[in-house]
Amino acid sequence: LPFSAAANLRPGAEQKVVFITARVHPGETPSSFVCQGIIDFLVSHHPIAKVLRDHLVFKIAPMLNPDGVYLGNYRCSLMGFDLNRHWANPSPWAHPTLHGVKELIIDMYNNPKINLEFYIDIHAHSTMMNGFMYGNIFEDEERFQRQAVFPKLLCQNAEDFSYSSTSFNRDAVKAGTGRRFLGGLLNDTSYCYTLEVSFYSYILGGAASAVPYTEEAYMKLGRNVARTFLDYYRLNTLVEGPLAPTPKTR
Repeated sequence: LPFSAAANLRPGAEQKVVFITARVHPGETPSSFVCQGIIDFLVSHHPIAKVLRDHLVFKIAPMLNPDGVYLGNYRCSLMGFDLNRHWANPSPWAHPTLHGVKELIIDMYNNPKINLEFYIDIHAHSTMMNGFMYGNIFEDEERFQRQAVFPKLLCQNAEDFSYSSTSFNRDAVKAGTGRRFLGGLLNDTSYCYTLEVSFYSYILGGAASAVPYTEEAYMKLGRNVARTFLDYYRLNTLVEGPLAPTPKTR
C-alpha cells in the first residue's frame, strides 16, 4: 500500500515510535492473531490508519521465537530457553532474536531524533478471561498515573478488554521480561506493557456467560489497540470524513 509522506518522517523531525512484539512464547497463538489485527489495520486504507501513519512510527516484531513456533514448543526456544526471562543480558548465540530486538530498541532510545514512547509485548493467558495489561510500578506517582491512561482508553474502545484485570507489579520472577526490563531502562516518557488475551473467552459487562474467542475476535482486539493511539495522541480531529467501522481482516 502507498504510504503518505508522514510529517514525522521529514528529515530532522523527531519520530514518535511505538514498538510492538509478539509470540515470544510459541504456544501463545492468540498473540499472533492480535498482532495480525494491528498490522492489517495499520497498513489499511482506513482514515484512522492514515492519521496514525502520518504521526507515529510503528516498529513490529511479530514473532520473537520463530524456532520455538516451528518446533511446536509451548514456551521455550530451540535451545530450551524461556526468552522472556533473558531481556537483561540476551546472548547473540543463545537468544539471537531477543538480542537483535533489544539492540534495535537501545539504538532508538539513544538516538536524539527518536522518542520511543511505547513498548507493548503481546501474550496469551491460559487461566484469565478477556484482554488485559500488565504495567510497571514506579516511585513517581505522576508517572504511575500516566501509565494507566492507555489501558483505560483501550477499555473504552474494546468491549473484551478488562481494566479491572489490568495490574501493575514488579514481581521478582518477572524481572527478565521485556516489560519489566525496558520499563527500568527507558525514561519516564516511555510506557512498557504486556498485553495479555485469554486463550478461550471473554465476558462482556453485565453478561452472565462467556463468549468464546475466535481468530476474528483476536484480530479485532488488535485493531482496537491500534486505534486507541488515535485517542491517546488526541488525533481525532485529523481524521477525514465520518469514521467508518474498523474493517475486518482476513
